Amino acid sequence: MPELPEVETTCRGIKPHLCGQRVTEVVIRNARLRWPVPPRLKQQLVGETVSDITRRGKYLLLHTAGGTVILHLGMSGSLRLVDAAQPAEKHDHVDLVFEKGHILRLRDPRRFGAVLWTRRPPQEHRLLVSLGPEPLQDVFTGAHLHQRSRQRKLAVKSFIMDSKIVVGVGNIYANESLFLAGIRPTTAAGRISRARFETLATVIKQVLEQAIAAGGTTLRDFTNGAGQPGYFQQQLRVYGRAGDPCPQCQTPIRLVQQMQRATYYCPQCQAR
Repeated sequence: MPELPEVETTCRGIKPHLCGQRVTEVVIRNARLRWPVPPRLKQQLVGETVSDITRRGKYLLLHTAGGTVILHLGMSGSLRLVDAAQPAEKHDHVDLVFEKGHILRLRDPRRFGAVLWTRRPPQEHRLLVSLGPEPLQDVFTGAHLHQRSRQRKLAVKSFIMDSKIVVGVGNIYANESLFLAGIRPTTAAGRISRARFETLATVIKQVLEQAIAAGGTTLRDFTNGAGQPGYFQQQLRVYGRAGDPCPQCQTPIRLVQQMQRATYYCPQCQAR
């Protein structure tokens, strides 16, 4: 599914084209997404001008004077800027049409995405209010991870994927970060020292920044706002490489299941 780097890539791609642009039409072809598209979205959004586009976790926020559109890409969704003349395809469920002919189009084959609207500050919305710190901001530190992990028996991989602990560290990037930090994904979070959490926090930032620079990761059908794929999969060290030699010690990479998700690690480099 699109994770933080993919959403950040999309945000950066569409922002220069849509900020300052007025919404002239909202086309809803299928309102049955993960949460139903608000039936009054057309009346609420048409005529509003986008003042800013930001990201919170895996949510994209289109800010206007009257409220905020909250967008989520779900399991397989993408947002693309297309020309007004480009016909919609089967899984193109929602269009936001702008005055200069741009259309922001949500494609979501599995319909786990969302297009919502709030007039209140978006940070107060029920989907955002409990989110943890952003991993690329200074407030995210090893000290934060260490403090939140005390007495926790939860495996460290599941711990850093908890959006109440830190937002946006999805499965791909959790695997990669734990490998570079030399931490076994199955280790209980409460057993990890502050020093090792400091290393992990630093590595998480590095991995996410590298993924953003590469345009995200394309494992199924992610594309950015221009319809282009991401290329970070070419830099993956352990994810999806079960049985391949570890890039550091040549030991075969192992695959286990955690919380119904694939976990890849090197039993030698991530011994504890």
